[in-house]
Amino acid sequence: MPNTVSFNENYPDITKSDELYARAQKIMTPVTQTLAKGPGQYTKGVSPKYVKRGAGSHIWDVDGNEFIDYQMGIGPISLGYAYPRVDDAIRAQLLDGITFSMMHELEVQLSELIHEIIPNAESIRISKTGADVCSAAVRVARAFTGRGKVLCCGYHGWHDWYIGTTSRDKGVPQEIKELTAAFEYNNLDSLKALLDEDVACVILEPFIFDAPKDNFLHEVAALCKANGTLLIFDEMWTGFRIAVGGAQEYFGITPDLAVYSKAFANGMPIALLTGRRDVMELFEQDVFFFTTFGGEALSMAAAMVTIAEMREQNVPARLAEQGKKLKDGYNEIAAELGLTPYTKCYGYDCRTIVTFDASAGNPMEIKAFMQQELFKRGILWGGFHNMCFSHTDADVAHTLAAYRDVLPLLKEAIEAKDIASRLLGEPVEAVFRKVTNAAPVKAK
Repeated sequence: MPNTVSFNENYPDITKSDELYARAQKIMTPVTQTLAKGPGQYTKGVSPKYVKRGAGSHIWDVDGNEFIDYQMGIGPISLGYAYPRVDDAIRAQLLDGITFSMMHELEVQLSELIHEIIPNAESIRISKTGADVCSAAVRVARAFTGRGKVLCCGYHGWHDWYIGTTSRDKGVPQEIKELTAAFEYNNLDSLKALLDEDVACVILEPFIFDAPKDNFLHEVAALCKANGTLLIFDEMWTGFRIAVGGAQEYFGITPDLAVYSKAFANGMPIALLTGRRDVMELFEQDVFFFTTFGGEALSMAAAMVTIAEMREQNVPARLAEQGKKLKDGYNEIAAELGLTPYTKCYGYDCRTIVTFDASAGNPMEIKAFMQQELFKRGILWGGFHNMCFSHTDADVAHTLAAYRDVLPLLKEAIEAKDIASRLLGEPVEAVFRKVTNAAPVKAK
């Protein structure tokens, strides 16, 4: 019988998942279009691989197993799967068309809305993916400043200017690699050491999980201004979550440029670049950034109602409320079991991460063990609590009960020093190897 969201005697049946995987391996290299969704990020041999449908905060895999989802599409599902108000707007627009031969009125309406809620949005460009708008921001910053170098902190997509700083850099010319360097979050000296008169822009995620210390973000902004360097906030994860106006609103900092993609259209493919008008005006003639599907209407219709729902329902407050219960609850259970030297949950309440110290064993093996035991208990888990508006009190209660059931098993494995032998499949894989000029990142 398929799993439902409950404590199950057996691990999920993944027969159909494995059949699809075998078919995919014959014709796809790799089998996944999004690295963080691929089989390497879940315990191979135990975890489902393919999803059939979702509703609210739950998903059903192709074998019929039901899980509470804490990945949420790797970020874009901010309200919930199949959220009625959003889906109604998509269906209504679908009757009128998707992509047209001229501009659509929603381009103006969405831009007016973004101008109203995002502090730096003097001018707005609409595109499809986070990597698109990150690269557009870097290009226009180089054009505006007449400089070539880029300093980055976080994950900024697959394009040459950024991915050349990672271990997956084959195919990127050396000349391009040399123009980008990474600095460490909350390490102002690491930024100062790289900042010179040829740095066009500093692009960073305002936070990933760690909070800024010693006024870090404000200090970064001040350094950029003094150096004539444009500051770009990559708000893929912070935008519309920590506040509707993003980290800009939350921290009271107005960057020169900012980019958004996840969260504000509840899963539809759309991205934003916002910024100073004098910089953005270069897109009129000097800088080329256009795409056929930038004005695709279904995604814009979804964005309009998603943002409206976020404002009317105060969604960021709900994400924080439910996320805090999970973070505090996990840490309380870990403390009761004496596991605090080995594991903790931390981060801003809307999106937290569970970490494992190497003193307990191989962190990848520990994560894989936690995954396989949580899948058995009806939870889709990748080490994160990516909260959505549809996560209910019952979801949270079930998840904490699962942690209370699984963490004692983890304690036994740590004490016996035999975590690997308790895995029923292969452990999860690291996305990037450590390289010398790049700060640690989390893939999207």
